[in-house]
Amino acid sequence: HQFIKENFIVGKSETSKIRIDKNNFLVIYSKWLIAVRPTIEANWDKLKSAKKSILDCDFYLADLLSRDNISFKDNLSVVLNSNIYRTNKVHNDYGGLDFTEFGFSDNQKAYNQFWNKYERPPNELYWDYILERRELLVPQDVRERKGSFFTPQIWVEKSQEYLTDVLGENWQDEYYVWDCAAGTGNLLAGLTNKYNIYASTLDRQDVDVMKDRIQNGANLLEANVFQFDFLNDDFTKLPQSLQEIIKNPKKRKKLVIYINPPYAEVSGYWEKEKTGVNQSKIHDKYHSFLGTASRELFTQFMARVYDEFNGCILAEFSKLKTLQGSAFINFRNFFLAKLEKCFIMPGNSFDNVTGLFPIGFKIWNTSKKEKFDSIISEVFDNKGNYIVQKTFNSFDKNQYINKWITQYKTKTDENIGFLAGTNGNDFQTNKIVYILNLKEQMANPRGIWINECNLIPMSIYFAVRHSVKATWINDRDQFLFPNTKWKNDSEFQNDCFTHTLFNNNIQSKISTNHWIPFTEHEVDAKKKFESNFMSQFIAGKIDIENCTDLFNETGKTKSDVLKFSNEAKSVFDAGRELYKYYHKQKDCNVNASLYDIKVHFQGRNDIGRMNNKSEDETYNKLLKNLRETLEILEIKLQPKVYEFGFLKK
Repeated sequence: HQFIKENFIVGKSETSKIRIDKNNFLVIYSKWLIAVRPTIEANWDKLKSAKKSILDCDFYLADLLSRDNISFKDNLSVVLNSNIYRTNKVHNDYGGLDFTEFGFSDNQKAYNQFWNKYERPPNELYWDYILERRELLVPQDVRERKGSFFTPQIWVEKSQEYLTDVLGENWQDEYYVWDCAAGTGNLLAGLTNKYNIYASTLDRQDVDVMKDRIQNGANLLEANVFQFDFLNDDFTKLPQSLQEIIKNPKKRKKLVIYINPPYAEVSGYWEKEKTGVNQSKIHDKYHSFLGTASRELFTQFMARVYDEFNGCILAEFSKLKTLQGSAFINFRNFFLAKLEKCFIMPGNSFDNVTGLFPIGFKIWNTSKKEKFDSIISEVFDNKGNYIVQKTFNSFDKNQYINKWITQYKTKTDENIGFLAGTNGNDFQTNKIVYILNLKEQMANPRGIWINECNLIPMSIYFAVRHSVKATWINDRDQFLFPNTKWKNDSEFQNDCFTHTLFNNNIQSKISTNHWIPFTEHEVDAKKKFESNFMSQFIAGKIDIENCTDLFNETGKTKSDVLKFSNEAKSVFDAGRELYKYYHKQKDCNVNASLYDIKVHFQGRNDIGRMNNKSEDETYNKLLKNLRETLEILEIKLQPKVYEFGFLKK
């Protein structure tokens, strides 16, 4: 869609091509090695060992500095002449010139497909610059760039494109770059000015790897590669030239901290193997400012950069917690810098990452003091293809959904269930949002008791949290304190109520099941139910005279008769058929909940988990029908979740 929008325009005869400049010619070369080089009929080992060695990069330069497939520069080692390459000005023993020609194994098909994407030649301003840096085109170990702990090449390239957009085409000559979490330095691959690049890492072994890479063509200076513990060491351990940059306010404004920092975090009691991972001198120094955010190592990196390199540019890969997370409010109050530009990518596009969540590359200007509010970010898939734009917003603690639901905490003589999981506001915490019989069913529960006074708002909370499915893009979006429109929409309220009735985890063996949505007659029950609370609530027969001013209405003594949408009625119809089929079973429990019915037919495996399917095909068909009607109801709910402000797009 994006391609068509940009290229199929009335009067436009050519597609848009990527312009080649001093910042991306190395990146394009790495792509050329994969796409074009294998189709050139050349013995690369013999060429490399010849008296005047010829490398694959010489063929790339012949392509790059050409018009209409004819190389035009005289000082090239290889020139392109239509559909063949030829060695250029190679003198033989007799004083004459020898010419060796190289063709294509595929009639130049891959060549044409590749170069159709790029505009050649580059601007004339860059010709000499590129030729003078031929040594940068010596191939490096591609496998290393794809190693277990490295930033994928597509994001290295994309991040450097963004830096060029923000800092200008000449940024690599005008700015100093320090990767203070460099690992083996793959994030710095593609940068051209080695005299302005610094790389440090915690482990001596990684320093040795970088210095070995320098011997094999990596574009770094040995003097600028060093061991440094960024979260514990002081600046006296830095190279003198880097110390001078940090100490000089003017030079510091020309310093780019370019990092993909570690993501280790102390999250909770279930991650005891990570105990102490966040302990550092920087943690001790900034803990009082960052609060719970100091549990994350990457926020410690950001805090030190912001506070001690005041005025620099921070270009960093990290999760989006710092922008949106409710536990990062203190961090946002401390880290006052302008977010110039941002893009996000799937977390699982990084090796050894399996979670479906976004990672963002963010460029901060610490010389501009402002609290982050919102940013429009570009979104790319795991192959680097543009998908869409998305807005990310920050909020204060009074704007989250869990602040909203706490106003409906009420006390009555009898509770009918417990809403668990009200201690997180984003999609990733939806997995702990349950409706249970008792709070004791969960370890360290945070939640609210449910009764006749707050059943509807609790149902709204539960349905809102579960009706919009999590994707890797929205995974860090926050559920919010809504506007008041929902109060006047009884259909929305009852749709949420219906959704909740058929999605809870109530079990009759734990305590009395108050959640049967039908009468005994509707499901042909063999005996009377222990509780008819829910069917009576639906019929408007539950006393609510002791409830405190629910929905700002006074003088009511009974619940309202609930009227349902067609979509909700379909859910009830499908659920009723499932209940009726269960009550035909000889060994049925008359007080069974929907959860109990699923266990009855599906059973449990050896470790106690419910099986995915049943051997009873009638049950499977009835359950499938119920799920399909619930999905239709969820689709109906989704627009109102956004309209009423529970989520922002």
